[in-house]
Amino acid sequence: MAAQFAQRPDGSTPDQTENWADLKATYRFFDNTNVSHQAILKPHFAWTCDLMATQGGTVLLVSDTTEVDFGHKREATGLSPTGNGSGRGFFLHTSLAVDRGTGQALGMVAQELFHRKKAPAKETPTQRLTRARESEVWGRVVDSVGSAPEGTVYRHVFDRGADNYEVFCHLVHQECEWVVRAAQTHRVVETRDGRRLQLSELLAEQDVRGTRTVQVKAQPNQSARSAKMEMRYVRIVMPRPRNVSPWVKENGASQIAMSAVQLLEPDPPKGCQALNWILLNSDPVKSPSQARRVIEDYEKRPVVEELHKAAKTGCRMEDRQYRTSARLERVTAVQCVVAVRLLQLRAHARLTPERPAIEIVPEQWVQVINGVRHGGKRQDSAGMTVRDFYRALAQLGGFVGRKSDGEPGCITLWRGFEKLQLILRGVNYYDPTCG
Repeated sequence: MAAQFAQRPDGSTPDQTENWADLKATYRFFDNTNVSHQAILKPHFAWTCDLMATQGGTVLLVSDTTEVDFGHKREATGLSPTGNGSGRGFFLHTSLAVDRGTGQALGMVAQELFHRKKAPAKETPTQRLTRARESEVWGRVVDSVGSAPEGTVYRHVFDRGADNYEVFCHLVHQECEWVVRAAQTHRVVETRDGRRLQLSELLAEQDVRGTRTVQVKAQPNQSARSAKMEMRYVRIVMPRPRNVSPWVKENGASQIAMSAVQLLEPDPPKGCQALNWILLNSDPVKSPSQARRVIEDYEKRPVVEELHKAAKTGCRMEDRQYRTSARLERVTAVQCVVAVRLLQLRAHARLTPERPAIEIVPEQWVQVINGVRHGGKRQDSAGMTVRDFYRALAQLGGFVGRKSDGEPGCITLWRGFEKLQLILRGVNYYDPTCG
């Protein structure tokens, strides 16, 4: 079943299975109450952890939450509100292992699926901390990954949603490193000499220690641009807040030492809001090179967003027509593993474009796509590079390949892959000796 999903990731379940026996078996699998989202993913998590332990060194674990919205008209039981409450679906929080040097996705190490619950009316901050909260998912995922084995370092990379003292306590408890973008820039912190002041005020006192150019994506009413940022850094101590959850009271530290690295855009273009990244880091930062390494780690965080996009677009996760949330949760688990594969295929073309394609994919694939691309004329498969192969694969899926088109995206790659698999079946049927 997984192989069928991988061969046609964007197809419906009947399209993927092709015959009634396989389709019926797939429906039974996703309807089985003994099957769960976590149980399906558990072997993949274990495989990724084994890979990290084999490689050793520092591995980035980038995390993010995405909502899976099946639409407000979907007739499926068990779904919960999404977005502003008009959608129906659930949420996925994924922790993805990423190679620190190349930025390539290694695999998922954790994923939690949860449903949104309505917050009680007129709730006080103290009352809120005593109930289950969505923000607790960050700490639960850190604990589910656990501590790194000997010879390996886990370095969690989080966006502003994780800027919570409780999350830092979980990271300390698991002896992990971290890079977390600060959301609470006005929180009070302590300096080495015992002063207490707001984080933003403390950073404003620091000298500029270098500059860095950041590429800013286009926004509504704003064009893409290059932003020249000033870099500052300082060592801080974060004291425990006055109001904390029962877990922090029992397990949390009274204070946590860390560093803050800031990238601030001093002169934004007219009509543009100045960029301001404040990255909270577990390690001492004493030099511009160390600060730049923190920034480089954080810049790899969007890989997990690409994973979610691959699952939604390349695998059409939100188009599935199952009638219960439980079935949708199980099929989502399989699709997320397939999405990791899509992400890895794309990374090869970006990271090792001149590598011979036959080192990455079966030689028969290279021979067949060579023949298709050149009107049936076969060429030496050893001469095709990884970049040539994936551009040819994307062209099968509708990618034009003009100079202004950039690199192919998820959808054209998957469409090309789907066509290639169909061609291979025909070739093998009529010519068993091919390849």
